[in-house]
Amino acid sequence: MRKVTTLFFSLSIGMLLASCGNNDAAKKAAAAAAAGPQAYPVFTVSTQNTTLDSDYPATIEGIQNIDIRPKVDGFIEKIFVDEGAVVKKGQLLFTINAPQYEQQVRTARAAISSAEADVNAAQLTVNKTRPLVEKDIISKYDLDAAQLTLQSRKAALAQAKAELVNAQVNLGYTSVKSPVDGVVGSIPFRNGSLVSSTSTQPLTTVSNISKVYAYFSLNEKQLLDFSKTYKGKTLAEQMKNIPPVSLVLADGTVYAQNGKIESINGQINTSTGSASLRATFPNPTSILKNGASASVRIPQHIENAILIPQKSTIDLQGKKFVYVLGDSAKTINTEIEIMDLAKGKFYVVTKGLKAGDKVVLEGFQSLKDGTKIKPEEKSADSVYADIRK
Repeated sequence: MRKVTTLFFSLSIGMLLASCGNNDAAKKAAAAAAAGPQAYPVFTVSTQNTTLDSDYPATIEGIQNIDIRPKVDGFIEKIFVDEGAVVKKGQLLFTINAPQYEQQVRTARAAISSAEADVNAAQLTVNKTRPLVEKDIISKYDLDAAQLTLQSRKAALAQAKAELVNAQVNLGYTSVKSPVDGVVGSIPFRNGSLVSSTSTQPLTTVSNISKVYAYFSLNEKQLLDFSKTYKGKTLAEQMKNIPPVSLVLADGTVYAQNGKIESINGQINTSTGSASLRATFPNPTSILKNGASASVRIPQHIENAILIPQKSTIDLQGKKFVYVLGDSAKTINTEIEIMDLAKGKFYVVTKGLKAGDKVVLEGFQSLKDGTKIKPEEKSADSVYADIRK
């Protein structure tokens, strides 16, 4: 009897608790119904013109990078410039101590003097022989021999003069001058260093950076997209329609002057799967240095684009969705497609939305498809303030 009483008591307590729980749930439901739909911020989608920027890592090179190498063997006698110096064409950079070439010049000059004396002597012989032949005192054979000797002496003189020119050229190579206007690179040698025409390392490099080339690459997909973006039947025509590009420096600042893409390699590098492009930038202040790194920024203008904030989208299984406000203020979970390029914190929608659609701006983590909400309209100026600055 005691066990039955205890079981009855336990069942009574359970029913009482269940009754209380149902009452609490009912109260919460009633409270939620009384409060009405939850408020969410929404904005109206509109079309607008915008520009998307694509950045590509680039390497800066001067329009001329000339290795300065010795053409003669010797010791560096004097260095007339310092690293980073701006030089003019023909300016003296180094002198090389090579006394053997001075000796060659002196020897060649002496040889010329000897050859000139031989020519004069041969000429006298001809002059003396000719009247004797005319008077039949000696045979014509002697005159022919004298004339041949004169020709031989003149040839020896010409050779001596050529050797002098060669010796003077070699001696001139001991003065190393800049072949172009530019900026001096690193100088690995010092006074007294032995240099040779066969040395693998140059004396220095002179870079002409009045203009610079920015080399960057596009992979195969990017190159195809690139060719579809700009009008033109040929690559040359498409390049003419590419707008001016800008250069983003290593510190994140944008270079003051725009450049132009002037060259696109027509072949894909099989090892990298990309093609090389070259943009040219003016560099009047020489702020851009040879070997520096930067990024080429290519603009793409789009008319009547639909932009939505990234915070208004949901990622689900590799796809993107937004909540569109439908009839009776109920939400519709809508899939959208976007461009690979983004405008700051905004996506460019290519499919799924149209002008006039109302989209839930944010705060929809607990929102479900078909839920009725209380829309709070946000102005376009406040939503797109970041890209309208």
